[in-house]
Amino acid sequence: MTNAAQVSHHRDEPHAPDIAARLNWLRAGVMGANDGIVSVAAVVVGVAGATTSTGPILTAGMAALVGGAISMALGEYVSVSSQTDSQRALIEKERRELAEEPEEELTELTAMYEAKGLAPQTARQVALELTEHDALAAHLEVELHIDQDDVASPWHAALASAIAFTLGAILPMLAILLPPESIRVQVAFAAVLVALAATGWLAARIGGGSRLRAATRVVVGGALALAATFAIGSLLGNSGLVG
Repeated sequence: MTNAAQVSHHRDEPHAPDIAARLNWLRAGVMGANDGIVSVAAVVVGVAGATTSTGPILTAGMAALVGGAISMALGEYVSVSSQTDSQRALIEKERRELAEEPEEELTELTAMYEAKGLAPQTARQVALELTEHDALAAHLEVELHIDQDDVASPWHAALASAIAFTLGAILPMLAILLPPESIRVQVAFAAVLVALAATGWLAARIGGGSRLRAATRVVVGGALALAATFAIGSLLGNSGLVG
């Protein structure tokens, strides 16, 4: 098979160097939207079980949306900040070692390529050429699996998480507020479960897993959450504790 034919044969496979990072971000966005759908839907359905008044449902839904988006953003910011700090510390450590002990680092890089299966002479030649080109990048890639140009931004992660959660949360808000009062809970249930099936299917498609299994898991979980909160809301409403 010629090189051109090989490229054509594999044209649908992802080969971009940052494809894994992009897929992780996309998967995180889908799951963030899924969290927004489930958590806000559970709140508004629970309140709808206790009262038919639109005001309390809207208030509770908005509180859940804003609070959830901020919580997701803060959590993502803290998580990514910790990861970024660790990566930058490792990069600086490697840069310092290359400046202070270049021969030892070259020997280490050679040994790592030998461990990957290259012959000693080939490993040495590869290590020399990569060191001449960009020693730091070579060590970060092989030794630490880090790309110094691809360190995640905590602010970007926080903003993306908040946006994904908000977009997911809008659906149950509209599904519970727009339909007539007599069918608003049923419409919300249906809309949320369909949306959960879509996010589960998409997450599995991104990750390469079973789409039916993933969609079923999130739909069953979401249905249980909605049923539980609606039952609790109904009990509280019938008890007279809430009007």
